Amino acid sequence: MADLVGIFAASHTPVMLNFPDAIPSEDRDAIFAAFKDMGRSIAALRPDTVIVISDDHVHNFFFNNFPAFCIGAAESYETPVEHWLNAEKQVLAGDAALGAHLVGEALQHGFDPSFSIELILDHGSLTPLLLAGLIPDVRVVPLLVNCVQPPLPTMRRCVEWGQLLRTAIASFDAGKRIVILATGGISHDIATPRMGMVNEEFDRQFLANLENGNTAALVEHATAQVGEAGNGAEEIRNWLMAHGAAGGGTFEPLYYKAVSKWYTGIGLARWHVEDAK
Repeated sequence: MADLVGIFAASHTPVMLNFPDAIPSEDRDAIFAAFKDMGRSIAALRPDTVIVISDDHVHNFFFNNFPAFCIGAAESYETPVEHWLNAEKQVLAGDAALGAHLVGEALQHGFDPSFSIELILDHGSLTPLLLAGLIPDVRVVPLLVNCVQPPLPTMRRCVEWGQLLRTAIASFDAGKRIVILATGGISHDIATPRMGMVNEEFDRQFLANLENGNTAALVEHATAQVGEAGNGAEEIRNWLMAHGAAGGGTFEPLYYKAVSKWYTGIGLARWHVEDAK
């Protein structure tokens, strides 16, 4: 069986790359240092593959075809799809075998994912990997969750997807070391009059719920209150998938700050899978 050796989560926003000087240097340095520290922690786990849970920001998918969940099963992925992102073009190595395995296991366990071998990844996947210093040294399997266009998958279903991931990884090739990196959120609004407003109260309660480990309370709060945290906060679904995969492993907040000029509550965290039940 493969080993799930680490689970991490981090906010993503293109503003971190495009306008790094929009915030005070001490805040920028602290945030970038937190990403580097997370990257070193991931690298120390010697993963063969990182499953990157993110969302597609209406680049690969649109109204003609917008899956709730899509698993990448390609040998490589071009990124970024955005021509305006201040990042060099990259080709990330994929893990087609693991991607195909996840698709098969999902179908066998009552889940119905889409899959693709032609994804072009956007800032949601690239930015955390880049700031963490993990490129070009990791292989990735992207798992894209619809956090953009209603109707959205429920918060509870995302937890269940995380539980599935844990089971599916355990039945993959023996000796393989897998890390999950969930990206997105926390509170932010895009293209609305509230853009730039960060709901720190929501963010801190969400992080506290993750730390408490009460899944029912976590899902209830996320479901009932996400609308107060902005349309971009729908990306907490990706964190909930990581929570589900953690199997009760201890949650450790690594960094948080409400950064209005980056439009986002910036958070980083990890789950200690060695504590899982």
